[in-house]
Amino acid sequence: MSLKLYNTLSRKKQIFKPITKSKVKLYTCGPTVYDFAHIGNLRAYLFADILKRTLKFNTYKVKHVMNITDVGHLTSDADTGEDKIEKTARAERKTAIEIAFIYTKAFKEDLRKLNIIAPNIWSEATKHISAQIKLIKVLEKKGFTYNTSDGLYFDSSKFKNYNKLGKLKTSKLKAGARINQGEKRNPTDFALWKFSPKNTQRQQEWISPWGVGFPGWHIECSAMSMKYLGKHFDIHTGGIDHIPVHHTNEIAQTESATGKAPWVNFWLHSEFIVDSQKRKMAKSKGNFLTITALEDRGFEPLDYRYLTLGTHYRKPIMFSIQTLKNAQTARKKLNERVLEIKQTRKIKISNNKYLKQFTKEINNDLNTPKALAVLQSMVRSKIPNGEKHYLILKFDEVLGLGFKKLKPHKVTTDIKTLAKKRLTARNKKDWQTADKLRKMIQSQGYNIDDTNSGYKLTKK
Repeated sequence: MSLKLYNTLSRKKQIFKPITKSKVKLYTCGPTVYDFAHIGNLRAYLFADILKRTLKFNTYKVKHVMNITDVGHLTSDADTGEDKIEKTARAERKTAIEIAFIYTKAFKEDLRKLNIIAPNIWSEATKHISAQIKLIKVLEKKGFTYNTSDGLYFDSSKFKNYNKLGKLKTSKLKAGARINQGEKRNPTDFALWKFSPKNTQRQQEWISPWGVGFPGWHIECSAMSMKYLGKHFDIHTGGIDHIPVHHTNEIAQTESATGKAPWVNFWLHSEFIVDSQKRKMAKSKGNFLTITALEDRGFEPLDYRYLTLGTHYRKPIMFSIQTLKNAQTARKKLNERVLEIKQTRKIKISNNKYLKQFTKEINNDLNTPKALAVLQSMVRSKIPNGEKHYLILKFDEVLGLGFKKLKPHKVTTDIKTLAKKRLTARNKKDWQTADKLRKMIQSQGYNIDDTNSGYKLTKK
């Protein structure tokens, strides 16, 4: 079955065909490591993980690159304000290098907890300054740049199709409507290289042909993606907030430098996490939660992964603690059923209606809600458990819910003793004692359900 993906560039679903047969080059815009990632940020990486897993499910070999922005991302898209990392370094009384190390490590730990497959290449901006300077020189030579008092800028009016990704009406965009124009010739122009403020030494700055300073945020991704994936590659991912500014500027500077289009064949973007008031989850709004915060509330990171699978990546997720609790309960029940099935011998199959249906749904622009529904339906079906076991692990190659690592919970001897005493009481129809023992079992974190053969104990 053909894999169809929604391409932001064309605004429609297209059959995916790689540039090189059986190989896919994939770039994901990574984090700016000045703080802990919140679960809204992490949705973009869960989506990219599902995409990568789906490509592998379709037997493609994937070369995946993710950047780490450890310099150059200012507090405003207007190319003004302070560098986010230097601002945090000052607040926490640490060096910029220490801040980047701390939050990069935390981000990678979040990915591990969420069972997100790490990229083949991590690419830190500070380790690729020379590549960025080289790319800026090309743009300067071709006449796409100009100087202001605070940096070297890209002249967006010289790039014919500047609005092709974001569908911006640049002719109607007034100065200040999108950004503070300042000395820029056009509201949509952006910094390629920023000068260090006069009489101030930044923690992170480099000598360049234009003066001492640091790279603009957008040039970093262009330089690093081309270094590892070439001047033309298959897929670029990110959140929808990247469309009008960051990704639009990446396209403009890269295609201006190479003189070739398209630079990237498919652009894929995930929607936001929103709260009950339909506000985007964001640090600036103070309505965010981290993975650690969820763990402190008694959730497992995979509960959040399960929650995101229930909504298509191109639709907002209405998040609340209650919706997460619902996901936690559903995942727990699914895990219990999977554990029962895993006790049987796995039987490999090649022609199964559930496998076909799952492939159809996941290949239809990564439709995880329907793919998850296929899994649930298959688990409840009457096909042999050996086939179920095989399909559970096969589907999980895409879903990433960690079924292979599931292990039965070992019930303590004390709980088993209480359960046996309760069974004895029930057999004697001593309902008062049986009820008392049930409450004792529940108080220690277990549920007990009566069955035809006796009882079943499960961890709450």
